[in-house]
Amino acid sequence: MNWRMPAETARHERTWMAFPAEGITLGETASEREEGYSTWTAVAHAVAEFEPVAMLVDPSETARARRMLSGSIEIVEAPVDEFWMRDSGPTFVVDEGRLGAVDWVFNGWGAPAWAQWHKAAQHARLIAGAVGAELVSSVLVNEGGGIHVDGEGTVLLTETVQLDPRRNPYADTQRIEAEMLRTIGATKAVWLPRGLTRDYDEFGTNGHVDIVATITAPGHILLHDQQDPAHPDHAVTRELRTHLEQQTDAAGRRFEIIDLPAPTTLRDDEGFVDWSYVNHLVTNDGVVACGFGDEQADAAARSILADAYPRRRVVTVDARPLFDRGGGIHCITQQQPARENS
Repeated sequence: MNWRMPAETARHERTWMAFPAEGITLGETASEREEGYSTWTAVAHAVAEFEPVAMLVDPSETARARRMLSGSIEIVEAPVDEFWMRDSGPTFVVDEGRLGAVDWVFNGWGAPAWAQWHKAAQHARLIAGAVGAELVSSVLVNEGGGIHVDGEGTVLLTETVQLDPRRNPYADTQRIEAEMLRTIGATKAVWLPRGLTRDYDEFGTNGHVDIVATITAPGHILLHDQQDPAHPDHAVTRELRTHLEQQTDAAGRRFEIIDLPAPTTLRDDEGFVDWSYVNHLVTNDGVVACGFGDEQADAAARSILADAYPRRRVVTVDARPLFDRGGGIHCITQQQPARENS
């Protein structure tokens, strides 16, 4: 099989999500839990404006999910602990009319003591079976938020994710790149040296690329831009820009880099934030963007995203409750591409 991961801009059959279940991620208080349920629901309804949404729901949450979710959203009962579908769910691939589902090993972003991930580790296989996709099994510990592709052979990776000794202690770049070729058809890996500062905290992913950079079209990268020198990511994003300016894609092109400025908020109660507009989801005819209660910055981001994805309508959902829990809109969604004609 010559599996290939389509670009996110390709047509989707649906988007997969997982409804929150009680635990450390959702929150300790009733108000925190309600905020989590409401935000996941808001994202699902925003995506459903553009394409079908299927939601894994733990049996303990079925009644709540049916009450909160629109009837247009398909509910699939399944055990849920962690509910970051980008990371625990399958990475879908295609080959001449066939649909495949890569089942990476998911260990909760490096098996930290706090993570509850054993149920989520089964989500890729469960969803593959539900949609009739051929399972592409991998022994690589990886998450969907750790990769971005252009659909033409280029993949963005981060040295501190795929080469993380808590994930893949015996891996090297050659082994990772060989597995990327086998599973998602990537012929050229572009390695970022690191991710954003907050992402290296206890509850971070150690540098997921989908909060830093994304390929909007072959040869074009949207890059997170922290413009305030008081934030440590000011230096980080300039380092990444310099690095990416020297890279080429699978076709040998230098990247055109478009800066996507961060919102003006620098800190929350835990320290410097990693709020990023890069963590959006491209849907059929739309883009679901993160909002941060910063009217001017949110509007500027929508304008940049509209230019980057022509003929798509950009909508914003307040993503602060997501980032409070460790991710964004891209992190809680996983697109299933439409099957290609053979």
